[in-house]
Amino acid sequence: MLKRARFGTPVGAVTPPRPAGLRKRWLAAGALAVLVALVAGVSLGPVSLPPGSVAIELLNLLPGVRLDSGLTEREIAIVTELRLPRTVLGLLVGGLLALAGGAYQGVFRNPLADPYLLGVAAGAGLAVTVMLTLGVGAGGTLSGLPATIPLAAFVGSLGAVAMTYLLGSAGGRSRSPATLILAGVAVSAFLSAGQTYLLQRHAESIQQVYSWLLGRLATAGWQDVRLVLPYFLLTSVVILLHRRELDVLSVGDDEATSLGLHPQRSRYLLIAAASLGTAAAVSASGLIGFVGIIVPHTIRMLAGASYRVILPLSLLFGGAFLALTDVVARTAAAPQEIPIGVVTALLGGPFFVVVLRSARRVLT
Repeated sequence: MLKRARFGTPVGAVTPPRPAGLRKRWLAAGALAVLVALVAGVSLGPVSLPPGSVAIELLNLLPGVRLDSGLTEREIAIVTELRLPRTVLGLLVGGLLALAGGAYQGVFRNPLADPYLLGVAAGAGLAVTVMLTLGVGAGGTLSGLPATIPLAAFVGSLGAVAMTYLLGSAGGRSRSPATLILAGVAVSAFLSAGQTYLLQRHAESIQQVYSWLLGRLATAGWQDVRLVLPYFLLTSVVILLHRRELDVLSVGDDEATSLGLHPQRSRYLLIAAASLGTAAAVSASGLIGFVGIIVPHTIRMLAGASYRVILPLSLLFGGAFLALTDVVARTAAAPQEIPIGVVTALLGGPFFVVVLRSARRVLT
């Protein structure tokens, strides 16, 4: 007989491996990345401000804190009314896109799944283009989008997901990663053709829609932040509460069912939540690609492959990544501003090739 150790475990018995959890040091690193991105996003721009003074001014926004930052009234207005809303919007949008990308990769068991590649962003983009060409929000700027825009984008994104999912399963019940990627490319091309047709028929909206399609984080204040925040909270809560189920789904539907999980119900719920987050992000920032691939895969390589780790860290590092990318977009060619979608594409293209090479065994 095996002797028992102090806490009741037999000496010599094999202890089952403990599932990988979220380590505190990675969580702290993610929080630090968000703080660095916040200070950098507010400090850097056409008018550079001292990061220390900016940090003090941000602390002054907390209740009961009153410190002398040394900034003038004009500089304080730049911090609180111009740059801070834009940076916070970048944190929200980047977090949503990275979180949605990680969730899609788990749902479809596809390392290349991404809101942009699966056609979700294109579906939301077509819906928003329809709204803009019909005159919704006309006479204003893109930064002041009406509350109906995310709802229209949500419908478009769900339609794109359904089209990709059905097209990927055509001819059989199996949905291989390669088939889903090809289906997403086909759906994106189809929806992009619809956008082109609408823009040709409504030439007066080309400049407005084209500016939106390239991706941007320009805001007119806190309106866009208040618009995206409810969707950010709902999407984050739903996906993070079900992140353990993604680990179970990764072993297959039969095994997941034997463990007491309802695979289809979980899959549809996560798809809906990820599509909602993508729709809100796209409606506020335009089409920004590759965030959902770059961030989750970097975390997977560095911190672990469990979705209990990937999803929370994607939320933090995704926001920090997009906020810092926005800094590059508005300072690299100053005084002109590069569309942020162009910057993420320049970074994501080579990264996608690396991921594709590493995942070649999965795609065959």
